[in-house]
Amino acid sequence: MDLLDFIPFRNEFNKAYHGLTGNANQTSESPLFDELKVRRFSKSAAVLSRYIIDKIEHWVGWNLKSKKTSVGGMTMIRAEVSSFALLGTKIVVTFGLSEESDRNSDPITTINAKAETEIQSRGDLGESRRVIRMVLSALDFEFRKSHVREDEYLFLSLNPKGQTQAMQELFDKSDFQTKPADEKKKPAKKAIPFKSSSKSNGSASKPSAPEPGQTEPAAASNGESPPIPEKSPKKSIKVIKLKK
Repeated sequence: MDLLDFIPFRNEFNKAYHGLTGNANQTSESPLFDELKVRRFSKSAAVLSRYIIDKIEHWVGWNLKSKKTSVGGMTMIRAEVSSFALLGTKIVVTFGLSEESDRNSDPITTINAKAETEIQSRGDLGESRRVIRMVLSALDFEFRKSHVREDEYLFLSLNPKGQTQAMQELFDKSDFQTKPADEKKKPAKKAIPFKSSSKSNGSASKPSAPEPGQTEPAAASNGESPPIPEKSPKKSIKVIKLKK
């Protein structure tokens, strides 16, 4: 036991610190918080996955995104949660269920979880941890008689250390950001071709169309200077004097 364990409210201070500095949480064999510990139950993965999906579909603000079987036989369940504390910010949570057989040929399912908040700031106020805790706490209560402790798993499993490490690596390498198949891809933007100016090509530019009311000189196209228009002669004005 560490001397720091005697500090009052140390666990609460740690939760507050990580809530202000992190926006992602994941289960592990030796987590910082007990609520993020990997769960094991003496039930098949199909039974546990149906229970998780049923909870996701009935809880307010939860939306089931996908369910698939990844490489290695791990069942992946991905959901999106709207956080009320973060004013509707989305939290992407993924659960990985891996089933194995013990010495008595009974199933043991290991459940891993990971949640990440889609927020630009560094902290999510512990919402990603709360999302994981909601599902794991519901599983602990519903299957409390089938819960497998760590010492029991070490005794029942055929290869506890190797199996644990393999499942953790498989879950870590899984793609959490998979998009649904029916999502259409946006069309690529077409590049606008660059047209060089007429001076760089050495070709003469076409003269612009004359405005209405103006005449175009004929000699301009041949390179000659336009002729100067002749001035019309002034008309003489006769003054007639009347005799008195």
